[in-house]
Amino acid sequence: MTVTYTSRVATARFGGFSRLLLLWRGSIYKLLYRELLLFLTAYLGLSLAYRFLLSEEQRRLFEKLVLYCDKSAELIPVSFVLGFYVALVLERWWGQFRTVPAPDGLMVAVGSSVRGSDARGRLLRRTLLRYGSLAALLVLRAVSTPVYKRFPTTDHLVQAGFLTREERRRLEALRSPYNKFWVPCVWFGALAGRARQEGRIGDDCALKLLMEELNRFRAHCSLLFHYDWISVPLVYTQVVTIAVYTFFLTCLVGRQFLDPAQGYPGHELDLGVPVFTLLQFFFYVGWLKVAEQLINPFGEDDDDFETNTLIDRNFQVSMLAVDELHGAVPEPERDRFWDAAAPRPPYTAAAAPPPAPPFRGSAFDVTLAKEDLQFQPLEELGDPPGDPLDPPRGMETPRSGGCCTPRPSWRSEGGPRNRGQETPKKTP
Repeated sequence: MTVTYTSRVATARFGGFSRLLLLWRGSIYKLLYRELLLFLTAYLGLSLAYRFLLSEEQRRLFEKLVLYCDKSAELIPVSFVLGFYVALVLERWWGQFRTVPAPDGLMVAVGSSVRGSDARGRLLRRTLLRYGSLAALLVLRAVSTPVYKRFPTTDHLVQAGFLTREERRRLEALRSPYNKFWVPCVWFGALAGRARQEGRIGDDCALKLLMEELNRFRAHCSLLFHYDWISVPLVYTQVVTIAVYTFFLTCLVGRQFLDPAQGYPGHELDLGVPVFTLLQFFFYVGWLKVAEQLINPFGEDDDDFETNTLIDRNFQVSMLAVDELHGAVPEPERDRFWDAAAPRPPYTAAAAPPPAPPFRGSAFDVTLAKEDLQFQPLEELGDPPGDPLDPPRGMETPRSGGCCTPRPSWRSEGGPRNRGQETPKKTP
């Protein structure tokens, strides 16, 4: 179930985001605490072995290994690789959310195009929207684990009311090894064409609008299916995972505190617990766990999409729109601002805005001195002589009492458009 916290940060205040740090469900602590405890346990185990189990000669050799690992850890470009990977996964996550098929546009088109308040009209509208819901359900059932657990077989689809037994027989009789989410879309188009022949759809424009909405809905279903099929390249995920875990395996040895009496550079202080290394582990491995959770938002993580809730909402709303709400339009009435020249809705005491003039544009805030408000003569501005409203040369118009032939332009004198063409001679 999605963790929603937008109401907690609706208004910026002191320590606004700090309040979110205490949440557990969907938090980074819940994702990371096992790895963090494992890393800390391994680190403390090596530290205790260095301090109490190794001989003096073995300690000197271990210290050389620590210095070598600490220097070599800088060669692993973990932040560079991980940053690009998380950005890619986040963009993909948002793209998947935007492709989840919603029937809102389709139900409005069906409700406004398919006429008839009798049983036949109602049957056509409900069947068309049921086909749309079935197409979306077949896709979500293929990509979402919770939806598949809810509808594991087509028998469950029949029992849930998305399929009839005859439709299931036809669907299963279709010999195709591929996902058949497109079949309800074909049924939708055929049934819409039949409704047009029966006169339930008024004209071809309404049918065209209906088919455009269907194609848009089908495109979302297809794109969502392809998001599930084409993943982030496996080599990229492997490179990032190896880089992060190799870096911290190196830090497990290289960030050990050594005996200050040996005088190694950077080891003048022995804290025992690597505080900043643990913070670095928290940030980097936490970043990787965020990508792990977002790469497939159709699972059962805390922040995954609530696909079953979406199915329930879309099916109920679409059926209400084409059945109970079909033709049930309130009678138009005069609104309360009928005679108002400048209507303004009221405010409650909690939402009353401060008295301030309305915004007209940022340039209206510019202030000018009184002498800067006067127009200057054109001679002082250095304009070329002549009236700026005169036509350009070569475009003079005939004056009264005489005849003036406009000056021919380069196009009529054998320019690029008339190149190679002979200019006809003028006759007196």
